Amino acid sequence: MTDQNGELDAALERVIEAARHHLAAVRAAQGRIDDDDVWQAYVALNNASFAYDEKLMDAFGEVTPWDVESIDPDEADQRFGGAEGVEPTDPHPQVISVRQRRDYRVPSVSALIRIAESARREGVPADEEVPPVEGVGEAVLELLQSGDGSLGALDVPELEPLDGVVMVSEVGTPVDLESFDDDDPAGPFQPAADDRLVGRLDEHPFMELDDEHDHVH
Repeated sequence: MTDQNGELDAALERVIEAARHHLAAVRAAQGRIDDDDVWQAYVALNNASFAYDEKLMDAFGEVTPWDVESIDPDEADQRFGGAEGVEPTDPHPQVISVRQRRDYRVPSVSALIRIAESARREGVPADEEVPPVEGVGEAVLELLQSGDGSLGALDVPELEPLDGVVMVSEVGTPVDLESFDDDDPAGPFQPAADDRLVGRLDEHPFMELDDEHDHVH
């Protein structure tokens, strides 16, 4: 039993050390997703906990609250994306491009400009002058900016949605915005020769029910 006690103490110390190393790796990663050091520390902590649980069961028939299974470190490397120095094999490009177009009809230009000016004034002190919104295009841009660029910001009564389209493509390289002029309307959206179109989704606005469906029989 003395040897078992010594092995248990050593196994517990390995759990504590692994937990400290895992915490240090998490702090160093500062929230980075898929950090290799965090993953390796996690595997070490998992396996140390599993080993301690096994030894506790063998010595006293007791278990810990940790419901873990042993992880093979080599398989862990493959699951994470490949061992250090080995590039993972992936038949698909790593960059996906989503191109979207949505058209709108403007029933009332003055109404659209009014809500855009209201959005522009939000967050600005009352005694500070706010420049007027000039034109439909500027109004739409103002709504987009107030909505953090989301097209959901354009779901307002002052804009009537028409048809739209979304295209998803696999591309070799991400877009380089610095290579296009600010007033270039097509360049950033022009597919490259090696882009592969995955699919196209046509969007249609909600249509009003037919008159016969509007009546209750």
